[in-house]
Amino acid sequence: MNKSVILKRRPDGPARLDDFAIKDQSIPEPGDDEILVRQRYFSVDPYLRGRMDDVRTYTTPFELGEPFESDGIGEVIESRHPDFKPGDWVMAAMPWQEICCVTVEPSLPVHFRRIDPDDVPVTYHLGLLGMPGQTAWTGLKGLGQPKAGETVFVSAASGAVGSTVGQIAKLLGCRIVGSAGSDEKVDFLLNDLQFDAAFNYKTEPDLTSAVRRCCPDGVDVNFENVGGPLMEAVYDNMNIFSRMIVCGLISRYQTKDAQLGPPIMPVLIKRIRIQG
Repeated sequence: MNKSVILKRRPDGPARLDDFAIKDQSIPEPGDDEILVRQRYFSVDPYLRGRMDDVRTYTTPFELGEPFESDGIGEVIESRHPDFKPGDWVMAAMPWQEICCVTVEPSLPVHFRRIDPDDVPVTYHLGLLGMPGQTAWTGLKGLGQPKAGETVFVSAASGAVGSTVGQIAKLLGCRIVGSAGSDEKVDFLLNDLQFDAAFNYKTEPDLTSAVRRCCPDGVDVNFENVGGPLMEAVYDNMNIFSRMIVCGLISRYQTKDAQLGPPIMPVLIKRIRIQG
């Protein structure tokens, strides 16, 4: 049989194990231009929590009783497409099944491409060389437009996107500051990733003061991944003509409580640009 991870019910608040189920399903038969893939790895990303709710955002919600879906990596075991053969490896948007059918879509390299398992570890294609890396590059370079000498702040800085943002910012000649949720992660940022400054937001008594201490010249680009009080603290330290790139709001994904947005007056006074 073919084990699948399905959404059994929609979470009310934080997702729980009993919101999911393992279900045996039949092995699908590939159609024209499809390949049958034995999945080896799949990516678990924060945005998946939003797809568990019955609300359309920038992507469609998961269907109850159907498998989860995210970017995955697997080996072709059967092909109905002339460009692929058994033994090839691919990265594609796949349901969470041991064996699944994938439509070959070479025009969508973000969510489908052939990969070489002898080039780099295949899991890199779910991180630095995959959606997180593309998100970091597009968000920071394309939207944040940092200049050498500017200060870039990134929340959830030790994660797949945040850590990549930090490295890109360093290569662009920026001062990079990050926040994380443990002392071990802060140590990783400072010593392994060579951030210029970092702090543990869970142990800081005053987040606004923590941002000001680490960013004495203010923040020119805020790469926002978290939201909530931490975002407001960074917002209070933004410079004139600064940019806030809202990539994620992970502090809000598992709550239905309403949240007021940041005050709008600083956007006018400091000419801040905010973009999702």
